[in-house]
Order: sequence, then C-alpha cells, then structure tokens
Amino acid sequence: MGRHLIPKLEETGCEVIAPRSNVCDLTNPTSLAPFNSVRFDRIFHLAAWTQAGDFCLKYPGDQWITNQQINTNVLTWWSKHQPQAKLIAIGTSCAYPEEGPLTEDRYLSGEPTPSLYTYAMTKRMLYQGLRALGQQYGLKWLCVVPSTLYGPGYHSDGKQLHFIYDLIRKIGDASRGGDPPVLWGDGYQRRELIHVEDFVRDMLSLTERISGELFNIGAGADYAIREFAALIAKEVNYESSLIQYDTHAYVGSIAKFLDITKLKNVIKVIERIDLQKGIVDLIGQNKVITK
Repeated sequence: MGRHLIPKLEETGCEVIAPRSNVCDLTNPTSLAPFNSVRFDRIFHLAAWTQAGDFCLKYPGDQWITNQQINTNVLTWWSKHQPQAKLIAIGTSCAYPEEGPLTEDRYLSGEPTPSLYTYAMTKRMLYQGLRALGQQYGLKWLCVVPSTLYGPGYHSDGKQLHFIYDLIRKIGDASRGGDPPVLWGDGYQRRELIHVEDFVRDMLSLTERISGELFNIGAGADYAIREFAALIAKEVNYESSLIQYDTHAYVGSIAKFLDITKLKNVIKVIERIDLQKGIVDLIGQNKVITK
C-alpha cells in the first residue's frame, strides 16, 4: 500500500516522511521521537505485524503483543506530539463477525473468524483507540477497511502469499512443467479483490472529506477461488481440470465481501480497474509467478 500511497501524495505536492521498520521499530515507544518537532498535517498508520496463510493461527500471542505495542505507540505519539494532525488508520475485514452483512455498524459486533481472532481484535482495539482519543482530545481521524488488495509491487518472495499471488505462482509454475497446483480448501470459498490504486484513490478522497468515521473500501463484487483459478489457468494456457484442492487445508474465512453503500454515498462515482485486466497484468510480472 505504501508504495502506491507515497507517490500519490507527492503528486499533490505533499512532503512525505515514510520511515521503514528497519530504522523505525514501532514496538519501541521512543522510535518516533526523532519526528516530535516535525509538524505533520496527516499521519497514515499502515503498520501491522501479520502475514497471509495460517500465520495468524500459529502466532496469536505474539500478534497480540506486537500489534498492541505498535498501535499504542503510534496513537500515544499522535496524541502527545502531533495533535494537529489527522490520523488515517487501516482496519481489516477480518474484524467483522462471520455471519451477516459486512456493514460498518457491525465492525465491533459478534465474533470474528476464530483463526483470525487475535489479529482482528487488535484492529478493533485500534479503531476504539481512535474513537477514544477523538472523544477526549478532539483529535481528527479516519479508519478505512479494505477488501484484499492486489496490484504491482507486492512482496512476492515469501512462502506464504495472499491468495491471488499464491494462485498465480502455483498455476504459473504448473504451466511451465511443474507439479499440478494444490489449492487450499474446496475452492468455493469466496474472496473480494480491490486494486491498490483504486483503494488509495478512494482513501485519499475520504481523507479530504471525512473525520471520525469508519469506511469500507471494496470492489463491489466477490468470486469463488475456483473462478479466480480458472481465469489464471486460461491466461497461462493450463488445463484448469488439473488443479487439485486440499479440503483439509486452512482456508480462513469462507467469505469476505464488504458492503460499500456508505462509500457510495460520499463518492458518487466509484471507479474500479477491471479485475481480469488487473490479474492479467499480475501474471505478466514474472517475479510473481516464479519460484
């Protein structure tokens, strides 16, 4: 997200300071001290300690401690040293309860998916932190919840990738003579993708107009994993019937589809990059589908 957000901000004439984790460890309460004297207009809090796949299932305790440290340190620094700045934080669709529509009024309701529970609750706590500081100190904030982001510039060198990159890599490798791809679950679990450029554009539009609220930013449509797999297989000339499904593997949520009615009430014309074009562009990036 940051790789796409920073240039967009700079295009509008903003001076951007974006320290990376290797020089600014947000689990350290003093990590932001070097920036105390800089007067910021906006703070984009994108940081979180998480990964795709079954990472959240394996490290719930570490996730709780690390993400709570990150969020507490960022919000403390904001309230004490940058109260004039508007803070824009990233939520997660994992925070929504498993049952029912994913509308903003239900972000704190019910129980999140068990395997994603800890990460989801740290994001709920972040949202409540924004509300609490806004209430007590009058600080300005916005919290935006994306559906699964995709697009160029994704870190694709890890073993666990977000599902669309994982599908592209596995099916792409198979099309070049590798083993038949094995996908997690039965393939009927549903996912929603939004191109990172669309997300950043809508987030910046909301940043200029809205304070003190939570907004979903989604694509407006979801599809089964099998549909994504068939699209990729067709593009790389691979027979989709050869794709295997491991019904015992971890799948996370069965479906995640954000309701964007609230967004449409603010941004009247919702623009979206064509999903098929976006995925085809990803397939064309060899680094995404190469082992």
